[in-house]
Amino acid sequence: MISKKKAILIVIVFMLISSAATLSFISYYPLNGRVFISADEYKAYRNILDEYGKLFELRQYIEENYYIPVNSKDLKTGMYKGLFDGIGDPYSSYLTKEEYDELMISTQGEYQGIGVTVAPGKDGFILVIAPIDDTPAQRAGIKSGDRIVKIDGKEYTADQMDEAVSKMRGKPGTKVIITVLRQGEEELLEFEIIRANVKMKTIKSDILEDHIGYIRITSFESKTYNEFKNNLRDLQLKGIKGLIIDLRDNPGGLVDESLKIADELMGKGVIVYTEDRQGKREYHESDSSQIDIPFAILVNGGSASASEIMTAGIKDSGSGTIIGTKTFGKGIIQRILPLKNGDGIELTIAQYFSPEGHIIHDVGIEPDIIVEIDEALYEEGILKQENDPQLKKALEVLKQSIDL
Repeated sequence: MISKKKAILIVIVFMLISSAATLSFISYYPLNGRVFISADEYKAYRNILDEYGKLFELRQYIEENYYIPVNSKDLKTGMYKGLFDGIGDPYSSYLTKEEYDELMISTQGEYQGIGVTVAPGKDGFILVIAPIDDTPAQRAGIKSGDRIVKIDGKEYTADQMDEAVSKMRGKPGTKVIITVLRQGEEELLEFEIIRANVKMKTIKSDILEDHIGYIRITSFESKTYNEFKNNLRDLQLKGIKGLIIDLRDNPGGLVDESLKIADELMGKGVIVYTEDRQGKREYHESDSSQIDIPFAILVNGGSASASEIMTAGIKDSGSGTIIGTKTFGKGIIQRILPLKNGDGIELTIAQYFSPEGHIIHDVGIEPDIIVEIDEALYEEGILKQENDPQLKKALEVLKQSIDL
């Protein structure tokens, strides 16, 4: 026999934490302020208490003893976030409504902010995967590998990344100060950046020397594949004999778009496969049609996720030459689910493997030809084509393969 209040509270805690569909199998009968339950029901309550009793007690202690009243909603949100933090995976998290909405905005290819893609770093810092082309962040000099330590003078860590991302966004024309830690620099670097409308044009193309085409893919969004096909067709009509595809500082995006582009480039075979915790595999394959000219892929430490998936298939199939430096190393899949109250969750459910079974996550992809870039080659944060040793190597490789 237990008090009605405690019984009800235990049931509520259980429902919050376990997200059980119902507890309809339990019934209670109030009598003079008491609840009488069967032995089986009492055993079920005891199991709940053993599993979640400490959480209930700690929450109650905070609510009764913290020196000022606590916000119950914030306390519950903290509990949910702690559940995901316990996984130890920086890519899995509980999202408030505001954080979930921010994530959805970022997938639409247009938002207001500084134009930078970040991830939680293993060292506890917010890691810049890559600045987006032609955005305030890139023009200010933010680089791949920078670690954001402060925004407008306030310190942020990897476990506050969602809050930090929200802080970097804002109305066009407003100012934000980003403080970063950069490898090789003794002092922190401070950048004053004016926010703008960030609209990602994901494809750029050109014809370089000796009839060699060039396509830059800045990220993989909903129209990237169609834009790639259109640009490739235009280049082919102009008689290109080779092709360079630039995935440097491409942080990824929609995997399906990268798979469709890989299918245009490769012959018949596996592009990539996934495997979940049960060992279930799903294979993504390319058909027999493929581009009929030699091509090279440029990658670096800012090439992540969908960029690496495309690169992995091309490297293992030998259909193109990979040039540059080792990629970022993000080869896992997140499932994003909205909740009824407007919040959401993001959970890693599987990981990607190259066709030959190589792990991508936390490892990255080693290029066929490694070419480093000296920082001295950058002019005001921009690497011009005439100073680009990776691009020059790709041109050299392709010239050896084509009939000039």
